[in-house]
Amino acid sequence: MKSIITFFEESVARYGENPFLWEKKNGVFHSLTYAQVHAQVEEMAAGFLSAGLEVGDRVALLSEGCPMWLISELAVLFCGAINVPLSTKLEGDSELVFRINHSGSRFVVVSSTQLPKIRMVKGQLTGVEKIFVIQAPDKLEENEHLLSDLQQRGAVDAAFNPDALAQRKQGVTGNTVANITYTSGTTADPKGIMLTHRNYTANVEQAFSYIDIPQHYITLAVLPWDHAFAHTACLYAFMNAGAGVASVEVGRTPMETLKNFSNNLLEIRPHVLMSVPAIAKNFKKNIEKGIQSKGKLSWWLFRAGLAVAIWYNGQGYDKGRGLKAMAKPLMTFFDRLIFSKIKVKFGGQLQYFIGGGALLDIDLQRFFYAIGVPMYQGYGLSEAAPIISANTPTYHKLGSSGRVVNDLEIKICDEKGLELPVGEKGEIVIRGENVMAGYWKNDDATASAIRNGWLHTGDMGYLQPDGYLYVLGRFKSLLISADGEKYSPEGIEEAMVDHCSFIDQAMLHNNQNPYTVGLWVPSRENVNAWMRTHKKQVDNDDHLRDVLREMLDQINQFKTGGKHGQMFPQRWVATASAVLPEAFTEENKLLNTTMKVVRAKVEAHFADEIAYLYTPAGKEFVNDRNVMNLRRFLGK
Repeated sequence: MKSIITFFEESVARYGENPFLWEKKNGVFHSLTYAQVHAQVEEMAAGFLSAGLEVGDRVALLSEGCPMWLISELAVLFCGAINVPLSTKLEGDSELVFRINHSGSRFVVVSSTQLPKIRMVKGQLTGVEKIFVIQAPDKLEENEHLLSDLQQRGAVDAAFNPDALAQRKQGVTGNTVANITYTSGTTADPKGIMLTHRNYTANVEQAFSYIDIPQHYITLAVLPWDHAFAHTACLYAFMNAGAGVASVEVGRTPMETLKNFSNNLLEIRPHVLMSVPAIAKNFKKNIEKGIQSKGKLSWWLFRAGLAVAIWYNGQGYDKGRGLKAMAKPLMTFFDRLIFSKIKVKFGGQLQYFIGGGALLDIDLQRFFYAIGVPMYQGYGLSEAAPIISANTPTYHKLGSSGRVVNDLEIKICDEKGLELPVGEKGEIVIRGENVMAGYWKNDDATASAIRNGWLHTGDMGYLQPDGYLYVLGRFKSLLISADGEKYSPEGIEEAMVDHCSFIDQAMLHNNQNPYTVGLWVPSRENVNAWMRTHKKQVDNDDHLRDVLREMLDQINQFKTGGKHGQMFPQRWVATASAVLPEAFTEENKLLNTTMKVVRAKVEAHFADEIAYLYTPAGKEFVNDRNVMNLRRFLGK
C-alpha cells in the first residue's frame, strides 16, 4: 500500500523538472519544480528531526495556502509524524484551543498573519513546545522560531547524518496516520478524523477513475488547503499528475485576497478550478452584473444565448443530440459573441470547474455549462478522504453527484441499516481503502460511524441503474412530520434563497410538529435597495410591514398556485415563517468553518421564534414580532 512519501517521490522521479508549486513574490509568480520541492521537504524534515519530532507526534498547521504549507506537511509525514491542518477561519478562541490540545500537538507551524491567534491562546496550549513561523514577523516571542531557520538547520544535519531521515521514512507505511483533520464543529466538540497515508493515495487513484489531468495543467488553489476537498482533489491529485498548483496571493483583508484572486486568474490562467457553491454563486453574480452594466442589448443577447445553451446542453450527457444538433451554428454564434469573452475573465484557458462541498444548485450547473466552463459536481466527505462520486468531462449528468468512483463499494440503507433496492432513497453507506481509520480519541463515535467496515455517511441519496449517485441532503437532519414521514430540507432552502430576492439565508424546521416552519435571514442589500426605490424608512413600522408583504409574495411562489408551487410537496413548504434579527455567521457559531448551517445550534438559538410560529399569531407573517426583528436586522 503506497504511502504519501512513496507517492510523492514517484512523481518527483517522473516529473522532476516540471513546475509544481507557484507563489507570487514581489509582484511576479515564481515556481518550484518537483525536484526543488522534494529537496526542501527533506531539509525541513531533517530540521524537525533535530528539533525532536518523534514518530506519531502531532504538528498543528495554521496557514493560508502557500508552497510552505505543503512542504511543511510533507516534511512532517517524512518524519513518520502526523499533520493537524487547521482552518484559518478559526478565531483565537476555544475552538482553536480544543483542536490543538485534543490532538496533543507538540509543535505549531503558523503563518505570520495567523500568528496573533496563536499568541492569544498560547497560555492555554498545554502540550505545545515550539511554534515555527512561516514568514518573519516583526518580533519573535518566547518559544517562537522561524521555519526558515529550522530548514537551514535541517540542511546541515542532513549533510552530517543522511541516514537518519532515510530510516524514519522507511518506517512509514500506508497504514500510518497522516492527518488528523477536524470536523467543522456541528457538535460541541469537533471530531478528529484520522486519515492514513493509504486513505489519501487510494482516494487520488479513485479520483482518476473517469478523468485525466495532463501534466501541463495548472490550477489556482482558491479553497483553503486544510479543506478535505482541496487537499486531495487539488494538492495530491495534481501532484500525482505532475501538474502545477498556484496559491492565491494573500491580502491584508479577506476583501483584498478576493481582489487578488481575480488578478491571479489572469496571471496564472488556470486550466481547472476547484469550487464550492458559495464561490460559484459569487462568480455568477459578478458575471451577470458585468453584462448588465453594458446595456440592455448586451443583457438581452446574454439571456437569449443562455436559454439556447441550456436547452442545447440538456443534462450534459445528451448535449446536442437529436433536433438539438440543428442549433449548433447558433451555439457557435453566441459563444463567439458573448461566452468566449466571459471565459477570458477566468484567464482564457479554463476547461472546467470541479465542484465539491455542499450540493450545487442545478440552475448553477446549467449556467456554467451554458457559458462553456462546466462545473462538474462531485460528492464526498472528510471521513472518506473525501471523494465518493464525481461528474467528469467524459461522464456527467447535470443534477447528479456523478458516478461512484472505482474500487469503492456503495449501498443505500434504511434506518435499520438494511440495504435498499436501486432507486430507493436512504442513507449512503460506503466501504473502501479511502475510509478513515477512525476518530482520534473517540471510540464511541468511530463505532457509530463505521460498522462492519462500512462508513455510514449520514447523507441521504439514491443510486440510478447507470451508476450515477443523487445526494439529497443530510440523512440525520431530516424534517420529520407529526405522522413520522421524513424529508430532506436542503433543496427547498436553496430554492428559497435562489428565487426570493429578499431572503439571503433559509432554514426549515419540523420535528414531529403539525406543520413546517421557516426561518429567514433577509438580504440586507436587496431589501435596502427596494426600500430606497419605494421611499420606505426603517423607523416606520407601516413601511416595514410593506417589506414583509413583498417578502411574503416571494415566499408564496412556492405555495399551491404559485410560480414554483409544483417544485416541492406542500407539507414541507413553510406554513409559518419568522424573519430573524441576525444572520447565520461563523462568529455566532451558526455557520461552521465550511459555511454550512449548524442546524441544531440555529434551532437552539432561535427557540423562541420557532415556538412562536406554532401559535395562531405566529402563522400570520406580517406580525409585530417580524416587524421588530426586521428593524433590528436592518439597523445593524
